[in-house]
Formats: sequence, structure tokens, C-alpha cells
Amino acid sequence: MKNPKTIKMLQELGAFILAGAKGAADVKRMCEMIQSERGWRWVGVYKFSRGDLVILAGTGDEPPCYPQFPATQGLCGAAVESRETIVVDDVRNDLRYLPTFHSTLSEIVVPVISKSERVVGVITAESEKVKAFSKEDREVLERVAMLMGRAFK
Repeated sequence: MKNPKTIKMLQELGAFILAGAKGAADVKRMCEMIQSERGWRWVGVYKFSRGDLVILAGTGDEPPCYPQFPATQGLCGAAVESRETIVVDDVRNDLRYLPTFHSTLSEIVVPVISKSERVVGVITAESEKVKAFSKEDREVLERVAMLMGRAFK
């Protein structure tokens, strides 16, 4: 990663998390920091709770179509199960996709794994463009997920 803006955003995000950011308002601020730097349409964080994924925070004022759903469903559920990043270049061609917004064409989902190796949630980004996510985008979100995971036991 050579983009100075991206490096600065990751440093600021890491400092914010290490300073004790935890609640929904703090997570919303993190999502907005990521969205602002990367230029994606929507960034959200879902927490894993009692077998469901529940929206903790997302960018903008419009709520996603599915603010809560079983962790066995959707691309987010697939990321929880596989414990791997999932990038879908065109969601219209992936039957696992649960629409967050009807204009979404591509999505990336990264599991957030705690220090104790439990999946505690996912961070997801969506775009209105096909093939919107690059290798660098994936690296950025994986670093963000790692930073978030360190905040959990």
C-alpha cells in the first residue's frame, strides 16, 4: 500500500480503535472514515450475535434492507462461515447475495476475528459499479478488520 491518504486513514483508524472506540456511534465514524477515503457508496459493520448478523453501524442515513439476518445467509454469512474475505464482482451473478441496497452491483465482505480467534462480525462495502474492488481495497479492509478484531477479546 503506497497511497499516503490510505496509510493516514489506517493510522487514524488504528489510533481511534486503540483509544477505546466501541459503540455504534464510534463504529459509524469508522465506516465514514473508510468510505470517505476509498470512495465506496456504502460501508457497514455487522456484529455476530446469537447466530445472527445485526447491523452495528453503516454510512449514510438509509438503513440496509436486512438490518438483521441469520449468520448462515448472504455473502456476510459466507464470510463468517469460511473466515475468509469474499469479493463479488457482480452480485447479480451470486445467489448468496442478500440486497443491502437495490443499486449494489459489487460487494466485499471481510470477517472480523477477535484476539481469541472468534468471528465477532463482518465489515462490508458495496458499490454501484461492477468489479469495483481492487486488490488494494481488499488489503485495506482486511487491515481494518484486523484492527477492529484487536478491540475484542
